[in-house]
Amino acid sequence: MSRLLRAAFVSFLLCLTGLGGCASLPPPQPRPAVQALADPENTALGKLVAATAPAPGISGFRVLASGDDAFAALTALADRAQKTLDLQYYLIHSDESSRALMQRVRAAADRGVRVRLLLDDLNTAGQDDALMRLTQHPRIEVRLYNPFPSGRMATMSRVMASLTDVGRINHRMHNKMFVADNALAATGGRNLGDAYFVQSAQSNFLDIDVLVAGPAVRALSKVFDGFWNDPLAYPIDVVTGAAPAASATSSPAGDAPAPDHPASALAGEAAASAPAIVTRAAKSPLGSELARNQLKLVWAPSRVLADKPTKASAPATEESPPAPHEVISDDVEGLLRGARNEVLLISPYFVPGARGMALIEDLKRRGVRLRVLTNSLATTDAPAVHIGYARYREQMLKAGVDLRELRVHLDLPRSKVGSFGSSQASLHAKVLVIDQRDVLIGSMNMDPRSARLNTEMGVVMHSPEIARQMQQLYDEVASANSYRLSLDPDGRLLWTLSPPGGAPQVLNSEPEASLWLKLTVKLLSPFAPEEML
Repeated sequence: MSRLLRAAFVSFLLCLTGLGGCASLPPPQPRPAVQALADPENTALGKLVAATAPAPGISGFRVLASGDDAFAALTALADRAQKTLDLQYYLIHSDESSRALMQRVRAAADRGVRVRLLLDDLNTAGQDDALMRLTQHPRIEVRLYNPFPSGRMATMSRVMASLTDVGRINHRMHNKMFVADNALAATGGRNLGDAYFVQSAQSNFLDIDVLVAGPAVRALSKVFDGFWNDPLAYPIDVVTGAAPAASATSSPAGDAPAPDHPASALAGEAAASAPAIVTRAAKSPLGSELARNQLKLVWAPSRVLADKPTKASAPATEESPPAPHEVISDDVEGLLRGARNEVLLISPYFVPGARGMALIEDLKRRGVRLRVLTNSLATTDAPAVHIGYARYREQMLKAGVDLRELRVHLDLPRSKVGSFGSSQASLHAKVLVIDQRDVLIGSMNMDPRSARLNTEMGVVMHSPEIARQMQQLYDEVASANSYRLSLDPDGRLLWTLSPPGGAPQVLNSEPEASLWLKLTVKLLSPFAPEEML
């Protein structure tokens, strides 16, 4: 967030000199609350879930570890929805994977499905026209959460125009979910875009979602409704000051756009060809099951954790944290304090802070083994956050943490996470496994920003089977595709890579990171406030 702070400082100077147009959001207008589908049991998906459930009151789950599996699940939800689709995301990239998914969403709207898309506004710079074109469909409504009121052509200009609201805009909605007919849903760590479905030629995310059925879906929809009806969820036309074109009605999905603008992926407008992942999705195991009116899930007791929208309404600091009833970080801490034998923790960003280190020390005193997989400096997409994490590595190792950092190129030929080919990898999954029994999969990173500023969500599954699957994935990645950290006799960091069938490689500097990146991080380190990471 250092870029945001620098931009805010520039904005301050501009506003003082009268050169910057500082703006604030228009006051929220009264509007009727809109709720999720009340009778999901009357839809085909709802009937299938009810027929599949072994007992009332428990939910069904299916881990979506590979990009192909996750993409296939979302296309299946869009294709089979009959009444409603509710999408809530932190960001949607304007690329071919997103285009293919949004075409499916538009096709659902053409069938009469009501579509609600709630998108955090931080990453929508330059996308107003595309989103407005999406809302021209009479069955699709788009709202932007915690939006920037002006300067919307670029992220920097947005921040520069929002100085007076810098405390507000620093809070972001990090939630991710895709819900069909309030009966079947996907949630977890993935946003929408090529990199999240391992379709980028350059760099892709190792991520985890989960397919959800049963009562947990209703709980997810309740979370969605809370954000959709919150005053900070603005209809896009209110933010942009434009109204949908009267001539655009029920244009079929895939129609060519008007000649005065190019086809937009975010609007689900047609492209010359579909990506190969679309063909693979059509042949996916989940799609085949649904075509046969079947659904293979692991059924287990569960609970949905989610921050309240009000978390984004007021600043929070170490001295003044959010109210306990508004945040899930206390729930996560409760899970960790309840551990008796072992904790597996997967997080792209891991900045424990003083509170987290006290918790780690408590686990050590109670004989609980803590295994952590996070990004290395070379694989992280947020070097500033790596600075905060690096401050605690020696402490964590001295506290007995088994600490692993992802390597750049993955060798997972038979893993359920799928092949990354020659592309670089970056960890994006957020998973917690307690005592080989309880599993949390969600959107929350283990860092101060997730705890205090962003809104987050996740699903806790009380399932030894899901825990076994996640432990297997952890071991596959950690064993040969990560560096194990340790301290030499003089207390200096060492990184050890143990390739299968080869001799261990021991390094004494950040592995695979360029000299320029190492130097940049070193120079920035004194200026990276932990509370903003």
